Amino acid sequence: MRTALRGAATAVAVSFTAPALAQDHGGHAAHAAHGAPKPASQAAAAPVSDPHAGHAMPPPQPVQPPPQSDPHAGHPMPAAQATVSAGADAMTGVDHGEAAAPSPGPEMETPPPPETGSGPPRAADAIWGADAMRPSRRELQKMHGDYPLLWLQADRFETQIGDGADGYLWDVQGYYGGPTNRFWFKSEGEGGFGKQIDDAEFQVLYAQAIAPFFDVQAGLRHDVAGPDTTYAVLGIQGLAPYMFELDAALFLSHRGDLTARVEAELDQRITQRLIVQPRAELNLAAQDVPQLGIGAGLDSIEIGVRLRYEIVREFAPYIGVEQQWRTGRGAGYARAAGDGPSATRFIIGVRLWL
Repeated sequence: MRTALRGAATAVAVSFTAPALAQDHGGHAAHAAHGAPKPASQAAAAPVSDPHAGHAMPPPQPVQPPPQSDPHAGHPMPAAQATVSAGADAMTGVDHGEAAAPSPGPEMETPPPPETGSGPPRAADAIWGADAMRPSRRELQKMHGDYPLLWLQADRFETQIGDGADGYLWDVQGYYGGPTNRFWFKSEGEGGFGKQIDDAEFQVLYAQAIAPFFDVQAGLRHDVAGPDTTYAVLGIQGLAPYMFELDAALFLSHRGDLTARVEAELDQRITQRLIVQPRAELNLAAQDVPQLGIGAGLDSIEIGVRLRYEIVREFAPYIGVEQQWRTGRGAGYARAAGDGPSATRFIIGVRLWL
């Protein structure tokens, strides 16, 4: 009986231990080779089957691009073409190896002559000669506007109506020359209808540019109405900031009288053809000039506004109104001549230029 029970127990034990003995323990040899136990965190993780466990793997090999045919292989190229080809290959990804550096450009056989200097205006004359460069320089000056020009303008050519003293006035100026130096001529005067001319002056000036849009002017002025008087003139004329046209001058007469005049006007476009123009004029003197009826200090002030319509740019009729005041000793000279110290005038005129 005992022998039968012992045999049954042995059979049961063999049935339970056989699957365990059939498992593969090759992986333990691989882990033993590392010589260190697994960390606790990894030991706690669920086991993952490693298909590569126990198999030695070679290191990764770089992927070689498929061979490409070189259209330039075996054909020598000039340096310039090789440089262009290298640039094209850099964009297309084709590698032809290290490209040869381009050869340097040709060197000057002889240096420029010392008379060329360091500035460019006349450097070409020293190499090619002034006679050869003169036509080219003339054409260049024409392209940039540096050539003589004749310009004339009647800024004010008008009839003035008011205070029982109707009259006329002209203000004409022009120049001949280039953009940096010119000869100016100006004329201004006024008078009453049916009467002699009250004032008439003519100026001849030389102008030199001193800044963009500004000239300094110097010359002579001669008055032909009333006592003949000749003046030396020193003035400035140009376009001030905010587009004010400014004309200021000092006059020193042959008798030693010093006077000055400042004129300013501003064109404001309402439309492309309709323009309003405020204008102001101041006349000053360093001393009384009884023979000319001029008082010391601020002799007179004129403020007006004109509205003109440009039928064409060269022809623009206008209307306006102007107020004049004589001040200080000038007012006394006006009363002595039978005129009032102030006057209001309505204006009809035309502006011309060519």
